[in-house]
Amino acid sequence: MKNPQYLTTVDRLDELTPADRAGLEDVTRKFAFRTNEYYVSLIDWDDPDDPIRKIVIPDPRELEDWGALDASSEKTYTVAPGVQHKYPQTALFLAVDVCGSFCRFCFRKRLFMNGADEVIRDYTEGIEYIRNHPEITNVLITGGDPLILATSRLESLIDGLRSIEHVGIIRIGSKMVAFNPYRILNDPALPEMIRKYSTKEKRIYIMAHFNHPRELTPQAIEALDLLRDAGAIIVNQTPLLRGINSDPVVLTELFRKLSFIGVPPYYVFQCRPTLGNRLFEMPLEEAYEVFERAKAGVGKTADAIYFKYHQAANPSDMGRFMAFRSNPSAYWFDDYEELIDDCRITGNEDEDLPDFPFGGRIPDDSSVTG
Repeated sequence: MKNPQYLTTVDRLDELTPADRAGLEDVTRKFAFRTNEYYVSLIDWDDPDDPIRKIVIPDPRELEDWGALDASSEKTYTVAPGVQHKYPQTALFLAVDVCGSFCRFCFRKRLFMNGADEVIRDYTEGIEYIRNHPEITNVLITGGDPLILATSRLESLIDGLRSIEHVGIIRIGSKMVAFNPYRILNDPALPEMIRKYSTKEKRIYIMAHFNHPRELTPQAIEALDLLRDAGAIIVNQTPLLRGINSDPVVLTELFRKLSFIGVPPYYVFQCRPTLGNRLFEMPLEEAYEVFERAKAGVGKTADAIYFKYHQAANPSDMGRFMAFRSNPSAYWFDDYEELIDDCRITGNEDEDLPDFPFGGRIPDDSSVTG
């Protein structure tokens, strides 16, 4: 399967019955469907609860009216076409509105709907915004999936960012290695481009996105090796997803397999309550327990749960530690209302903070960890 074909209609999924396909029409009319032959080949069609199937095959439960399309209020932090600036040292570049497949749990599914206008085709204004803000040392290129772009197109953006002296880290957020590793294996220009711009002083990071251990196929591992050999630093991110990695045994296996192949598990996200995603969502305390059991630790008591801001839009919240009364039905931090204790690091809110890689904090959707 050297060049897997992309599928944009469930009618091309012969494994589904005609009744199944008809039952998904309303779902795909609202939330776009896209996958490819390689990723579909990983599905165990004899298992109705197959986790790979859940990642890309639509489900009628997506039509439940629950959550918000822009659950993270990303438009609030949009400062230039396609560019978000929420945290001082980090900018986020929405470079494309297509992926190798569309995750059914995507919290940016609004980008793939008719009328979406957050992604820009001309990167010039966004690059200039970053050039004019020397506090930005870390740029995340995301979307959509930047590796769906032609290498020459992606290089034009990376070249523009590399021309800015104060940009030390460029990150590429991508699930393409999981969805279609042949995108990397069949394009020698891509590792050459990485080699050109990932220098000893300023590395390019690939934020891979493996959600389940079965995605770590021999082809995916080979693609990761090519990117690493080209000089990229590769780490993994995944949200906690009901029915996909919500079993601590599965999550532990994912962590172990990633570590064995030299891809550190870097981020584990709590999902924001996003429209269409309730079937994947886990109340925060349940998700936290799964995470802690997977790494054999403890993060809460019977009566309370504890949070610390690793990153915050408001500088005064940086490092803030909070204890809340337990609320097992909470899906996001806003659902906690009974504050037991609150401790802040005092000091000058305007002082410059040390500039660690990634700011030493979570730079994207999840700004608080338990």
